[in-house]
Amino acid sequence: MSITNQLALFVDVVQQGSFAKAAALNDMDNSSLSKQIKKLESSLGVQLLNRSTRSFSLTSAGDEILQQAHILIDTLSDIHNIADSYQAKPKGILRITSGMFFGQQYIQPVINIFMQKYPEVKITLMLDDKRNDIISDHYDLAFRIGKLDDSNLMAKKISDMHFALVASHDFIARHGMPNTPEELLALPAIVYGNGDVSLLSTQPHGDEFKTHKMKGNYKVSDVRTMLDATKAGLGYVMLDLFNLEKPIDEMGLVPLLTNYKLSASGTGIYALYPHRKQTPLVSEFIKTVQGYIGSPAFWVNHIPNYKQLY
Repeated sequence: MSITNQLALFVDVVQQGSFAKAAALNDMDNSSLSKQIKKLESSLGVQLLNRSTRSFSLTSAGDEILQQAHILIDTLSDIHNIADSYQAKPKGILRITSGMFFGQQYIQPVINIFMQKYPEVKITLMLDDKRNDIISDHYDLAFRIGKLDDSNLMAKKISDMHFALVASHDFIARHGMPNTPEELLALPAIVYGNGDVSLLSTQPHGDEFKTHKMKGNYKVSDVRTMLDATKAGLGYVMLDLFNLEKPIDEMGLVPLLTNYKLSASGTGIYALYPHRKQTPLVSEFIKTVQGYIGSPAFWVNHIPNYKQLY
């Protein structure tokens, strides 16, 4: 194995946080991977990792070499990407996982476009609101929403998140239009999953935020069921605009507390993949998703003048 490949394995071990995960990522067994790292250390004449039974840490030399290895691997990746761009159209098998609603609403239309454009591609799509382990379940690509907790994976941001508080006209007719967070939180809410906390500015158009506990009389784990309940007037809801299948006016909904900011800090919609170098198949699919969604995402227009609100 070349020293370049050994350096790539070294980077994987550090990024994945364990020899086992790095071995699974590269379809190797732990002992083979460990031998390659030891050969790399022998070739370089320095120890890269301090190993214990259950963990490891970088040596000073390992830390410096890791930084240079990143530069080397990124450069090689750029070279391969240039070469790939001159090769044949993407082909092969692409295994994708996504949350149920996002997959149905946005990934499936992209798959329709993609497979017509690249008929030699085979795609497996797994829709599940539980987050699958991309490496152990052998997915090439995952779409995740919210805050990232997969630090061992490569991530590309597809879109910012755009939160809003909405309710039906009937709900407002019965309860009145709330003018402050306190008035809103006194009303019945529909809570998606366990997300019964909202982060609102303390003052209209303010930049300081406060965490509020929503009074959730109804909790639901499905986006379409949540929207149906909202349209039926069971409560107000906080959602991201990608949850809206069409403009808010057509859904019989109205935005609430539009002069208060909703924090989207640290959140986003991401494409995650396990390898440093995207294959042409993965790269082209992500590009197609971005083209379909747009920048900014087209769902921002589901609430008129959204950029001037919240």
